[in-house]
Amino acid sequence: MNVPRLILRCFAFFWVFILSISTLQYFNFKSDEGFLQLKQFAVKTGWYLPAFYCHIWGSSLILLAGFFNFAPWVYRNRKLHKLLGKVYVFGVLFFASPGAYVMTLFIHRGTGVFVSFLLQNTLWVTFTLSAWLLIRKRDVDTHVKMMRRSYALAFAAINLRFYIWLCHVLGHGVDFEYNYLIIAFLSWVPNLVIAELINRYDKKPVVSFISPS
Repeated sequence: MNVPRLILRCFAFFWVFILSISTLQYFNFKSDEGFLQLKQFAVKTGWYLPAFYCHIWGSSLILLAGFFNFAPWVYRNRKLHKLLGKVYVFGVLFFASPGAYVMTLFIHRGTGVFVSFLLQNTLWVTFTLSAWLLIRKRDVDTHVKMMRRSYALAFAAINLRFYIWLCHVLGHGVDFEYNYLIIAFLSWVPNLVIAELINRYDKKPVVSFISPS
């Protein structure tokens, strides 16, 4: 691995780790903890909390599983790669994404923000499910490309929180006109563009012993 790629992976892992650690505060199951203080109306509906827990804990798990599954040493460990892959796909399709769909219904930042999260989540499900079906057909190369797209959208969770933090540090917050709309799209669209560029220009051979069984 070259130095720039190693630095990038270390940087990415740092933020994945930080996000995962930050979700531990919600293990006390308090309905007014942290971010939930802003969602008390949604919490009272009875739908939001289960979706919230599924999403944040599912997302933390799949971010870690997906990060390591792209590592070359995991590629070479067939059993570990398959295990992490199943954790990732199962986590996205049955926990993180369904939770995100429900949480999207309680977004009150305008139609544009709602559309952004809805589109992102739908693409996330589509890419993840496609990746699973492709590996079942032993189409490894296309499977890897689809997984890159899927993980690019998973990583949007980190980007979103970083941009919100940055806006507060700069003294703007996220409440002025169009600010949250820009952040919503900025959190995932550039990621998807980068994934497409990697898919197009990365000529390294993919380990071919990965099987769906």
